[in-house]
Amino acid sequence: MNPDFEALLNYIKRSRGIDFTSYKRPSLMRRVGKRMQAIEVDNYSNYIDYLEVHPQEFVHLFNTILINVTSFFRDPTVWEYVQTEIIPRIIARKESSEPIRVWSAGCASGQEAYTLAIVLAEALGVEQFRARVKIYATDVDEEALNSARHAVYNVREVAGLSPELLERYFDRYENLYTFRKDLRRSVIFGRHDLVQDAPISRIDLLVCRNTLMYFNAEAQARIISRFHFALNDSGFLVLGKAEMLLSHSNSFTPVDLKRRIFSKLATANNRDRFLLMVPNNDIDTNNYLTPHGYLRDAAFDATPLAQIIFDVNGLLTLANERSRSLLGLNYRDIGRLLQDLEISYRPIDLRSCIEQVYRDRRPHLYKDVEWTTGGEPQYFDIQVAPLLDVNSIILGFSITFNDVTRAKCLQDELEHSNQELEMAYEELQSTNEELETTNEELQSSNEELETTNEELQSTNEELETMNEELHSSNEELHTTNEEFRLRSEELNAANAFLASILTSLRCGVVVLDRDLLILAWSDKAEDLWGLRALEVQGQHFLNLDIGLPVQQIRQPIRTCLTAESDYTEITVNAINRRGKLIQCKVTCTPLLSRTQEIQGVILLMEEKASEELQ
Repeated sequence: MNPDFEALLNYIKRSRGIDFTSYKRPSLMRRVGKRMQAIEVDNYSNYIDYLEVHPQEFVHLFNTILINVTSFFRDPTVWEYVQTEIIPRIIARKESSEPIRVWSAGCASGQEAYTLAIVLAEALGVEQFRARVKIYATDVDEEALNSARHAVYNVREVAGLSPELLERYFDRYENLYTFRKDLRRSVIFGRHDLVQDAPISRIDLLVCRNTLMYFNAEAQARIISRFHFALNDSGFLVLGKAEMLLSHSNSFTPVDLKRRIFSKLATANNRDRFLLMVPNNDIDTNNYLTPHGYLRDAAFDATPLAQIIFDVNGLLTLANERSRSLLGLNYRDIGRLLQDLEISYRPIDLRSCIEQVYRDRRPHLYKDVEWTTGGEPQYFDIQVAPLLDVNSIILGFSITFNDVTRAKCLQDELEHSNQELEMAYEELQSTNEELETTNEELQSSNEELETTNEELQSTNEELETMNEELHSSNEELHTTNEEFRLRSEELNAANAFLASILTSLRCGVVVLDRDLLILAWSDKAEDLWGLRALEVQGQHFLNLDIGLPVQQIRQPIRTCLTAESDYTEITVNAINRRGKLIQCKVTCTPLLSRTQEIQGVILLMEEKASEELQ
C-alpha cells in the first residue's frame, strides 16, 4: 500500500466529502496517474499541493476517476429481458393504483434512468406511468448529475434508440433531443454515496450496472447488503456483465445469470435493518437518551456484573463502571452505534448475537468466550437478554460479561486428569480423524475452487474496467479527430479562396516575409519569369536569377518594411520568360497583421502594354 496515495485519498475525503478509499487500488491509481500526467505532476505529495492551490482541479480529477461511459439501452439483450420478463412480473404483483419504485444507482449522465422510464412507460402507458412510477437516479458525480437533470442529448448519444421511441419520448431542437418534460418529473436525480449513505427503501427494481466492479471486496459486500435492505421482498437487482454475487447466495437468487439479473431472498435480518436505517451522523445523543430513563433502571437491576445496554436502534445507552473498565468504554461512547464500537466484534460478534435474541425473544448465553487483552487469555460467559416492557415489546438489549477465567482453569486441570480415560478411545478417535481428514480434503478442494472463481471474477472486472477506460479514450479521440477534420476543411477552403484570388489577378503577385523569403508566388508571376511556385518557395527574393532586375526593387521593398511609405511604385526594364524585353511596373505594399504590424511585403508585377511603351 502506497502511503502517499492513501494520504491523497484521505485529503480528497476531508476536503470534498467523496470517499475513494473503498475503490480497487490498481484501477484507481491508474486513473489518478492519468490526470497527474496531463498536468505534469510527478508524485502524489505534489498533487495534493496542486489541489490546494487549484481547487478547480477536483472537477477534472473526478471526471477522470468516475468513468461515465453509458448509453440508451446499453446491452440490448439485458433490456429486452427486463422489458419482457421483469417489468411484467413487477406490474402483476401490484395493485392498479400501487406505486412502482425504481432505483438507478451509478446513473452517470442519465441515459440508464431514462431507459428505465421508456421501458416502464411502454409497459404501463404514459398516464399510468406519470401516476405510479418514481425513478430514483443517483451518483456521486455532481457534474454528471447536472447533465442528467437537463436531459438533453446529441445525435450520437441517442443512436441506440429507434426512430419510433425518439418520436414518442423526445422533443427535437436542431441536432439536440430533450426527454419529455411530463415524464421527466417522475425521474428524481440526487447525489448518493453507495458506501456511506443510507439506501433508498421499498424498491421494486434496482439497476446498478458496471459500478460494483470499481470497489474492493469489503465495500462490495456492504453495498450488496444495503441493496438487499433497499429492495422489497422478491424485488429485482440488475448488475453489469462483469459483476456476480458469488458470496451472497443467501441474499439473492439468480433469475437470469447470463444477463446478471437477480431476485431478493426474503431473509429475516433485523440486525442489518436497524443498523442500516439509522444514519451515522444524524443522532443527537443527549436528546436521544433522555426518554430512556426507565430502560437504564431496568438494565442496572438485571445483574451486578459488567453490563452494557443497547436500545433497539443499536445505540449504546448505558454502561456500568465494571463494563467501562473491562471493555475500555467511556462516557463519550454513550449514544454511539454498536457497529462503531470495538466490542461489536471483540471478544464475540455481538451483532449476530443480538439478531438471534431479537428473533427468539429470549436470553442467550455464550460460554467460555476467550479474550486476550494483556497477555494471559481471559474467559467470559456472555449473556445477551432482551429488555421487554409490560406489553412484551422489546425496548433494548442487556449484555453481561461474567469472568469465568478461574473456573476455566479448574476445568482445564480436570480435563488434564481425564487424559488417561481418553486414551481408551484412541481407536475411535483415529477413525474420526480419518473421516475429518477426508472432510478437510473436500473442504480444501472446495476452497481452491472458490478462490479460483474469485480470481477469475476479479480479473474479469479488471478487464471490464480497462475496456470502459479504452471506450472513454476512444470517444475523446473521436471528438478530437472530428475537430481536426473541421479545422482542416476550413484551412483548405481558405487556401482555395486565396489561390482563386491570386489566379484571378491580371498581374503577378509575390508575397515576401520580413527576411525577403518568398511566401507566395502566383501563376501570373510564373508566366512572367518562368519559375514555378515550388521552385521559389522559401528562396530569398534578391537571389533569384530571373529577367527582373531585383536589385533595383531592393529600396522600394525596404521602404515598405520600415513603414516609411505604405505604397511604392517603380517601373523597370526586364526580360520575360520568352526572352522579350519588356517594361514591368512593380507596386510594393506592406503585408499587415490583424494588429497592423508589418509582417512582410506584397509585390504586384504588371507588364506594360505596347501602347504604353510608345
